[in-house]
Amino acid sequence: MTTETNLETLDPLATAESWMLAGRDVAVATVVETWGSAPRPVGSHLVIDAEGNFAGSVSGGCVEGAVISEAADVISSGEPRMLDFGVADETAWRVGLSCGGRIRVYVERVG
Repeated sequence: MTTETNLETLDPLATAESWMLAGRDVAVATVVETWGSAPRPVGSHLVIDAEGNFAGSVSGGCVEGAVISEAADVISSGEPRMLDFGVADETAWRVGLSCGGRIRVYVERVG
């Protein structure tokens, strides 16, 4: 799994389009709701391909690993998922969202 860091990846949606045009299977994760202290605002995107490469961010790094893992399932099944991470959820502590807030992330396959 690698992070893309060239100028093209400054816009995760442009990266998604580029990857799709290159024939890669792609999912986009989008922050759709936040409560309390959230690391990234609503509308933030993380783009993931079938090989685990990613660009962008939905949480400043604290839940990206869990979102990337779920995105692999979304890419293979084609079924979108809504993910919730919050400090009251034991999953949040395991993946590192201890900022006191909650985020909801929608993951969908594109293309």
